[in-house]
Amino acid sequence: MLKRLRGTPHPIDPALWRDTRDALPWLRPLDAERDARLRALSARFLHEKTITPIGELALDARQRCMLAALCCLPLLEFGEAGLRGWSQLIVYPDAFRVNRTHVDAAGVMHEWEDELIGEAWQAGPLVLSWADVMADCEDPTAGFCVATHEMAHKIDALDGVLDGTPPLPRPWQKQWAADFQRAFDALAAQVDAGHDTAIDGYAAEAPEEFFAVATEYHFSDPALLRETMPDVADHLRRFYGKPPLARG
Repeated sequence: MLKRLRGTPHPIDPALWRDTRDALPWLRPLDAERDARLRALSARFLHEKTITPIGELALDARQRCMLAALCCLPLLEFGEAGLRGWSQLIVYPDAFRVNRTHVDAAGVMHEWEDELIGEAWQAGPLVLSWADVMADCEDPTAGFCVATHEMAHKIDALDGVLDGTPPLPRPWQKQWAADFQRAFDALAAQVDAGHDTAIDGYAAEAPEEFFAVATEYHFSDPALLRETMPDVADHLRRFYGKPPLARG
């Protein structure tokens, strides 16, 4: 019934999909079955989501399809349920600034500006910098993929809590939480001690950021993730499927 109400998306034109695959290094290694699944998910994304470019940025059909495919890449195993709860993708030409406020324990309000390349509101839009999406495409094995990072937050939030643990069967959830917490604590200890870390130290900000950053490495440098955090790599391989850029 829900699918009938949402309507059936039009399939993505084969030529458009070929152009999209050519533009995204993570799509080229996909086998035929996973490629077809991603194409269907991307069609659903384009059918359900409003893609809003900001300022003078203009996005053609191929670029919109690229964004849809990147956002759906983490849903290859999870499925279209990962698209629930939001309706808009906002795309800035470049990094963007947001105003932040915080009231401390003494009741004093602090205000500041953050410069971001992506953001995922728990009950709102997903926001990306187009320049950074393109930078990720140009260097796909550097450990960065902002679209998958922000989609990890969207998946994480599906159970109502942004805590680094997505909706999972209970036994797997318990093991996931234990293994991720152990890896997070180890990384945070390294960062606190001022040591260089193999994985981007931003992952030590919070458990939800750890999950999102680990997701980036799953897609953009799976070998490094496996070398440094094998338990985390195993969970993500089970959750997302085989990393497209993995060598075996």
